[in-house]
Amino acid sequence: MPWKVPMLDFRPVVVLGAGILGRRIACTFVAAGYNVHIYDISNNALNETIRYIDENMEKFTTLSKVVKLQGSCSVFTNFEAAVPKAWLVIEAIPEILELKSQILGVLDRIAPEDCIFASNSSSFKSSLMLSEVSKERRRLVLNAHFYMPPNIRIVELMTDGETHSEIFPFLSGVLESCGMIPVIVKIESTGFIFNRLWASIKREILLILAEGVSEPKQIDLLWRHMFKSTVAPCELMDDIGLDTVALVEDNYIAERQLDGRMTVDWLRDRYLSHGKVGKKSINGGLYHPSTNTPSSPQLCLPDISIYIIDVGSGGNLKDMDHQFANGRLVRFTPVTNSLSTLISGLNAPDGIDISSSIGKLFWTNTGHLASVPDGSIMSARLDGRGAKTLICDGQLYTPKQLVVEDNTQTLYFCDREGMSVHRCGFYGQSHEILIKRGEPGTDDRYDMTRWCVGVAVDAKAGKIYWTQKGPGRGYKGCIYRTNIETPLGQTAEARSDIETIFEGLPEPIDLALDVGEGMLYWTDRGEPPRGCSLNRAYVGGGGYSETQEHPDILARHFDQPIGLKLDLKWKKIYVADLGGSLYRLNLDGSGKETLIAGQGAYAGITLFSRCS
Repeated sequence: MPWKVPMLDFRPVVVLGAGILGRRIACTFVAAGYNVHIYDISNNALNETIRYIDENMEKFTTLSKVVKLQGSCSVFTNFEAAVPKAWLVIEAIPEILELKSQILGVLDRIAPEDCIFASNSSSFKSSLMLSEVSKERRRLVLNAHFYMPPNIRIVELMTDGETHSEIFPFLSGVLESCGMIPVIVKIESTGFIFNRLWASIKREILLILAEGVSEPKQIDLLWRHMFKSTVAPCELMDDIGLDTVALVEDNYIAERQLDGRMTVDWLRDRYLSHGKVGKKSINGGLYHPSTNTPSSPQLCLPDISIYIIDVGSGGNLKDMDHQFANGRLVRFTPVTNSLSTLISGLNAPDGIDISSSIGKLFWTNTGHLASVPDGSIMSARLDGRGAKTLICDGQLYTPKQLVVEDNTQTLYFCDREGMSVHRCGFYGQSHEILIKRGEPGTDDRYDMTRWCVGVAVDAKAGKIYWTQKGPGRGYKGCIYRTNIETPLGQTAEARSDIETIFEGLPEPIDLALDVGEGMLYWTDRGEPPRGCSLNRAYVGGGGYSETQEHPDILARHFDQPIGLKLDLKWKKIYVADLGGSLYRLNLDGSGKETLIAGQGAYAGITLFSRCS
C-alpha cells in the first residue's frame, strides 16, 4: 500500500522523554511553529523543559527557515493522553532496549494509523525495537538521531529495514524547515554515519598511542591545524570518558570480530585499570589531570548566523528607479552555506548590530537623498519579524554604522551627511547628538572630511571612537576618540576632549574594537595599495596612554570593504564589501577565506552565535 503524507493540521508532535535531549527536540519543533506534547514520568523534568524552552526559544527561532507563529508545548505525565492525535512520535527515553520495545508496542496500539514513530537512540537500530509492533506499523518506524540542537543540528535518519522510502524526503523537509541538517543513512548501520567515522578515528588514535608513535598533545595539535578545528580528538575522548569510549568500541568488536588487543584492551590496561577515565576523574585520562587543556566548547565548530546588510545597488538591482527600495537584510549560515532574505524593500540600509540580551536586530537606513533628513533607525526580531521604525521624521540624514551596547541597552551610530555621532535607547528614546562636526544644510555637508561613518564604543573605559572618511582619493581620513559623556558646560559642537588617533588615512569606514587587547580594527575603502584594506592598531589599555603610531594592514584586495565584525571567542574577523562578498580571517589577517562571492552589495554585518 503506497504511503501518504499524514495530515498535520492541529496534530501534535509527541516527544517521549524530557531529558537534556528531549527538551531540545521539543524546542526545535515549537520554534518552527509545531504544537508539541512532551511526556515524562518526572514533573521536575517537565518543568525544566518548559523553563528551557522559555529561555532558549530565540536561539531556535533563528534556525527556522519558515516564518510561522511560535508553536506550543504541553506537558504530560500520562503517556496515553499525550499520543492519540499525534502525526509524529519521537522517543528519547533511556537507552534500555526492552523498555524501548515495550513503548513502541504500546504506541502501535494507541497512536493513529498514519503516525510515524522515530527513535532517537544512538545505540540501537530501530529494527531491534519491533518485537511488539505490527507488520503494517513497521513501515512507519525509523531512527531519527538528534545530536545537540541548537549547537549541533545534524539529525541522522535511518531505516528499520522496512521503512517507507517516501518518509525520508518528507521528514528531511520538515527537519530542514526547523533549521536542522538531516542526513539519510541508506541502510541499517550500527553507529549510523558519524559515530562510525568517529569510531574509526578513535580506534586509529588508540593504535598510534599503543605503538608509541605519538602522544595525545601532539595528535590534538596536528588535528587542530590540519582541520582548523577547535575540537581535538584526544581531548574529546577525555570529555566523553574513556570508559564510555571502551564500551562503545566493545560493540564494534563484537559485531565485526575486530582485534581489540592494541586498542580497547590496551586502553583498559594502561588507563582504566588505574582509574584514569578522563576529565571526570581526579586521575585524568589521556591527559594528565594537571594539564590545563581547554574543554571542547559544547562539541561544536563555530555555528553562527551572519546578518548582512545588502544596500540594494548590486547585481540584483534590475530597475534603477527602485534602487532606494531594493535594500535587504539577509542571513547567512556558514555551516550549511545557506543565504536567506529576512526583510526586503529597505530604503538604502547600511549599519547593523544585534542585542543578544533581548534577541533583536538594529539597523540604519540612509534614505533616498543625502541632502534630505529621511534616514531612519529600525529594529526587528532575529527572524526578521516585527520590524519597527525607532527614529525617523527628519531627525537623521544618512545614518551609517551602528553598534549595540547591551549592558546599558544603548545604540551608538554615525550620521554621515549629518556630520555627527549619536546615541539612543533600544526603543528610540533619549536620542541625543554626542559629537557634531558640521552644520547640516550648509556648505559643510560638501566637506567629506567632516563625514562621520564608523563607530566603536568602549563602555567600560567610557570612550567612543569614530571615523571621518574624507574623499575617496584624498588620504584625508581620520579616526578620533573622545569620552562618551560630554564634559560639563560643553556641547556636541565644541568639545575639548577629542583626540585624533590616526590621520592621513585613505578612507576609513567601519570600526571594531577588541577591548581586552586594546586593539582597534577598521575597514578602508580608499585607493590601493593602502586602501581597500583591513587594518589594525593598538590604541592603548584602560588608561589610553599609548597608541601605535602606524597602523598595520592585515589584508588587502577587497572590493570596497565596509562591514566589519570580530568574533573574539573563535578569534576570527568577518569583512563584507560592496562587491557582494563576505570574508573570514584570523585576527592577525592570515587565513583569508571567501564565504560568499558577488551576491549583492554588502555593507554592515553582525553575528549571532549558537555556541555561546
